[in-house]
Amino acid sequence: MQIGRVLGSATSTIKHPTFQGERLVVVQLEGTDGRDDGEPVLAFDRLGAGKGDRVILTSDGKVLQGMLGRNTPGRWSVLGLPDS
Repeated sequence: MQIGRVLGSATSTIKHPTFQGERLVVVQLEGTDGRDDGEPVLAFDRLGAGKGDRVILTSDGKVLQGMLGRNTPGRWSVLGLPDS
C-alpha cells in the first residue's frame, strides 16, 4: 500500500475490455516524507476520489482481478480515502 495525491482523471477511447465503465485517476505517489515518489500512476477508482484528494493505493493484483476479472492488465487501485 502507498499514499498518493490525485492529480486528475484519465479518459481513453481505446482500452482493454476489462477497463470498460471503470474510472481511472492519475495519482502522484508520495514517500514517507510527503515528497513525490517517482512518476504518477494510473489507478482504478470506485470510491470517487477527486483532484487533490489523498488516497491509499494498492498494487495487489488479486484486488483488481476480483474487481475486473482474472485477465485484467491493471495494476493500481484506490483502496481508501484517509482522513487528513
